[in-house]
Amino acid sequence: MNYRHVYHAGNFADVMKHIVLARIVEYLKRKEGAFRVIDTHAGIGLYDLTSEEAQKTGEWRGGIGPLLEADLLPEVAQLVEPYLNVVKELNADGGLRFYPGSPWVTRKLLRQADRLSAIELHPQDSAILKERFAGDWQVRVMELDGWLALGAHLPPKEKRGMVLIDPPFEVEAEFDRLVTGLVKAHRRWPGGTYALWYPIKNRMAVAEFRNMLAATGIPKMLDIAFEIRKPRDEARFDGSGMLVVNPPYVLEEEMKVILPALTNILSEEANAYAGASWLTGRP
Repeated sequence: MNYRHVYHAGNFADVMKHIVLARIVEYLKRKEGAFRVIDTHAGIGLYDLTSEEAQKTGEWRGGIGPLLEADLLPEVAQLVEPYLNVVKELNADGGLRFYPGSPWVTRKLLRQADRLSAIELHPQDSAILKERFAGDWQVRVMELDGWLALGAHLPPKEKRGMVLIDPPFEVEAEFDRLVTGLVKAHRRWPGGTYALWYPIKNRMAVAEFRNMLAATGIPKMLDIAFEIRKPRDEARFDGSGMLVVNPPYVLEEEMKVILPALTNILSEEANAYAGASWLTGRP
């Protein structure tokens, strides 16, 4: 997969990932105490969909584009409103030119006392991200390997919050690194919420990944999957998942409302799968 996220900005996987992110942040805001979001692979934060890279793939036309135009049921619209409001604010003049990355979505949803630690290893991308949030005292941008942050930056001083782990999946061992990183992080901060994004491309690799996660013994793991195509013999990018450790107690029910709507709007084939299931710790 291409690490330069601008090629994929606003696609179906981004939509699902950022909706889940927004729902978790909104849940954290229910309590008065401040919290921190740690984004381990933050990217550049904001993407221009009219750029040459985004236009080359046009993946947003199968993601945020049709979702913005969809006539959503009231119960669906209410749940996705925080996320869609961030997108709409960026495009206040009409049309769809800009799409927010995860640090941008997070920052727009934070309260005054909440904090964001945005971590990005790529020097150029990190510099862009620092410029975007220059002068924002609620955001700390660090040029750092996100995997290292799972040890050095946990637990946060607020003792509340979430860790978003969204690696580029450029190397074959990324699933193994996700499991190892999660185990390391959970030992340091067992009460934190963790959201791990992963692609659904090689079904056997995804099944093994889920088995490895279940074998860790970490309790309360909710696996959210959204596939726009049915499996075929050849490996292809058919969907994505979000593995959430210590999820908000309402998240499973919210996904039961949101995922069918996303399937109707964004799926390319009939009977594509979307659902949320517990790997461990079903209530």
